[in-house]
Amino acid sequence: MILYDELIHWKNLLPLTFTRSIAECRIGILTIQEKWEKYLSEESQIKYSEDYLADGDVSGELHIVSNALPTASIAQEIKSLKKDQCLVFGDRVIAYRNAFVLSNKVECSDPIKFIDYPWHFFLYNDEEIRKDYKLLTAGRTSAAISDTNRVIGNDVFLEAGAKASCAILNSETGPIYIAAGAEIMEGSMIRGPFALGENAQVKMGAKIYGATTFGPGCKVGGEVTNSILFANSNKAHDGYIGNAVIGEWCNLGADTNSSNLKNNYSPVEIFNYTEGKAISTDQLFCGLIMGDHSKVGINTMFNTGTVVGVSANIVGSGFPSKHIPSFSWSINEKIRAFDIEKALETARIVFERRGKKMNEREERILRAVKEMSVS
Repeated sequence: MILYDELIHWKNLLPLTFTRSIAECRIGILTIQEKWEKYLSEESQIKYSEDYLADGDVSGELHIVSNALPTASIAQEIKSLKKDQCLVFGDRVIAYRNAFVLSNKVECSDPIKFIDYPWHFFLYNDEEIRKDYKLLTAGRTSAAISDTNRVIGNDVFLEAGAKASCAILNSETGPIYIAAGAEIMEGSMIRGPFALGENAQVKMGAKIYGATTFGPGCKVGGEVTNSILFANSNKAHDGYIGNAVIGEWCNLGADTNSSNLKNNYSPVEIFNYTEGKAISTDQLFCGLIMGDHSKVGINTMFNTGTVVGVSANIVGSGFPSKHIPSFSWSINEKIRAFDIEKALETARIVFERRGKKMNEREERILRAVKEMSVS
């Protein structure tokens, strides 16, 4: 099975996809790649749209577009595809076997959602948490939940080794999933749908509204609404983010706040890399979109619909620009270039703090993004 990026959708999802395929993005509990592998019971390879992301050749008969969100029924239809057939939804291709033959189309019987723009992540996260929760917990029993917690509803699931103490866990609004090694600390208030990845932490006294996902290794405190942190990112202190999508290896300093609603209640516009300018989301709510490895100083205030690239640093008073390019320093609204060697040095230190080591591919990707970034 090959998950392939269509270039237009990959570009429209920048900066989140500068460092990954769409399939490697997290929505719900799992990444899109992990979802397809579970629904089809088959390992996958990724065909990247950009050479700098590729790590060897891929081959296989079944091809699935990487921004399609799977369901059990659609997975069954894909399994039933014959040679040279393609499964479509309206004018959009979902999957094909062997070769793509436009005249040999099979119309999908159920609706399917596609991740075409960054705001689709938080728009569809509610539904995806619910689907993933059923997929991961079917026929299984939760690990014991400490009686120090106040549990409301019947859809709280802890994997073995997960911990929650003296917290309010309300699953009446949606399921709550706590992965192995994850911890919810004392005084936290969680309203589902909510997903906490492996070895992630919710800090003491946090206020988390659904639908929210904190991926593996994340550390989060303060107040969060309808947001996704892909993995290994920190928002460990007080402050607010809502309707946000944060990549990996990011850090938001204490009292970082992001607006997600304009004062005049008009649709939010955000910077789009394909157009090279701001476009309308047609959404009333849209907060911070941030690429991997970016860092934010204490007391930072983000305007509605701010887009931050890869390996950016934001410090200073006042609102920074609504678009901060990759590999840049934003200091009191003035932007200057961030040296690649210093950025890589910082990234290596961050990896080591989590017991990991940056590999050659990860370094190659960051160097390539630097080459593409605006100085």
